[in-house]
Amino acid sequence: MDRRDFIKNSLLFTTGAVLLSGCTFNKTAVINKTGGVTTTRFKNIDVSMLGYGCMRLPLKPSGEIDEELNKKMVQRALESGINYYDTAYMYMGGKSEEIMGRALKPYAREDFNLTTKMPVVMLEKEEDVERIFNEQLKRCQTGYFDFYLVHCLNKRNWENTKKYNVIPFLERMKKEGKIKYLGFSHHDTPELLQEIIDYYDKWEFVQLQINRLDWKTTRGEEQYNIARKAKLPIIVMEPLRGSLLANLNAEATQILKAYNPEASVASWAFRWLAGLDGILTMLSGMSEPEHLEDNIKTFTNLKPLSAEEQAVYDKAIAAHLKQAAIGCTSCRYCECPVGVNIAGIFSLYNQYMYDLSSMKRIGFVSHYEALKESERADKCIKCGLCKPKCPQQLDIPTLLDKVHKTYLEVKGA
Repeated sequence: MDRRDFIKNSLLFTTGAVLLSGCTFNKTAVINKTGGVTTTRFKNIDVSMLGYGCMRLPLKPSGEIDEELNKKMVQRALESGINYYDTAYMYMGGKSEEIMGRALKPYAREDFNLTTKMPVVMLEKEEDVERIFNEQLKRCQTGYFDFYLVHCLNKRNWENTKKYNVIPFLERMKKEGKIKYLGFSHHDTPELLQEIIDYYDKWEFVQLQINRLDWKTTRGEEQYNIARKAKLPIIVMEPLRGSLLANLNAEATQILKAYNPEASVASWAFRWLAGLDGILTMLSGMSEPEHLEDNIKTFTNLKPLSAEEQAVYDKAIAAHLKQAAIGCTSCRYCECPVGVNIAGIFSLYNQYMYDLSSMKRIGFVSHYEALKESERADKCIKCGLCKPKCPQQLDIPTLLDKVHKTYLEVKGA
């Protein structure tokens, strides 16, 4: 039995009895807290600095969502003190809200903060706003949301927000007690971030993509400073940059392991963020039990990097950035109309670029050819519909062409 299976089976064994007991005899399952991750104070509540991100839930080998494992992981998370759960209307092919609603249903509502978002990209008329919101309440099996966001604000989505009167509706939901705290997630330039903040003076928090890789390259530091000046608490999305910061290349990993063999590569990214002021919580998509356990370890008595550790981390990041890569976070918002597996292709390319082994070429070609022919990069029709949907503002058609040319070169070598 490998380490992943051991952790998974242990998690199922230790939490199964409690869940069964809670569901059979009690309306509300009891959370037996065995410890506590670090929290931060927001208004009059404590929020765990580790947030349970629901965009990447555990999967079965078949590719289906492993709902039973997710339930066990949610219980383990609650027992460790994780009380922030972040889902969205579109996550996991539209299934995330329902699955998280079922996973959290056994527990007292005051024991967790439930977060979801208004998918303004999907709005076609003003009536859609109320329809979707009511659907979200039903999906999540709740009477209210603790934190609610206007989702993925870029230039186009911001215009939709104003056009369909999203903010007035959400204000009404606040007055009715169906939303406690209102904010937005941002995926565009610092200039637009400032415009959105200036437009509405009652935002209570903002969700930004902040991590060590984006701090300079995508103007992450500028956005952070704008939020701090506005005194808006920050929810961090993509703290691991779509797992890239948990899977640095061999040279970078060796630098970190030589300094601290016991620390996971991912823990350095979270501790780097812990050194920033104004962070409310950091979202982590924990698709395997071992991800959850490692994060619990990191966030229990979370400590920022020391000056010496910061220098080591800077050295590792510099080593990693020497190799080119594509900045895709696998959010899958791009939804290719002809079925090109954009996120999967970019992930394969990044793995190839970061692989220093003698088998990298064989691995890249074999994994690429394992994709269905209809999903491969050369099937892109260059319609450009994916580009405005990309939070990272990637030129997806051009990058797909680059990956396909790399595949042909590597295969012919």
